[in-house]
Order: sequence, then C-alpha cells, then structure tokens
Amino acid sequence: MTTVSAASRRHRRAGLEIVLLKQTLVLPWSQFLYAEGGEDQLRLVFSTHDIVVSGNQLGPLLADVSAQRVSRLREPTRTEKFTHEAGPQISGILARKLE
Repeated sequence: MTTVSAASRRHRRAGLEIVLLKQTLVLPWSQFLYAEGGEDQLRLVFSTHDIVVSGNQLGPLLADVSAQRVSRLREPTRTEKFTHEAGPQISGILARKLE
C-alpha cells in the first residue's frame, strides 16, 4: 500500500483554474485522468475537458501537474507572448469540452 505524507498532501491543490482570454474554467483534480507531453506541448485530460498547453520548456510543468501542485494556468495576452523569462513559458492554451 502506498501512503502519502502530510507534507505532500499540503502541496496538492483541490482544483486547477484555467484562465483563458475569454473564459475561466475550474476543474477539480478529482476528475484528472492523465497528462502527457514534452517540452513544447502538454495535454491534460480530465473527465470533462481536454486541455492542450503550448509553449517552451514545459517539461517541469508536466511534473508539477502530475503531482497536482499546480493551481492555475493562464493563457498569455498577445503582448505577454513576446516576453522572455527563464523557465516554462506558456504561449497558448486550448480547452475542449469532451462530449
């Protein structure tokens, strides 16, 4: 049997807020099925939505998503896409409701 430490539980979030340019979604981690991807694209699958995150250096973000340590992903505005910072950079988020 696998046990989860108290410290690990404190870092987990109840849900993931996805802030798009024209709407916001809040998806509970209890509906999270799996994530896959690489450095330039991640796919997050929930029971109700399929989320595709595009960008650069997204590998570390995949690890944080898998551990449910992420509470918010925000789609950048047009001008924010041109700023360059160290670490993962999101250039776009596509959210599709599963039928």
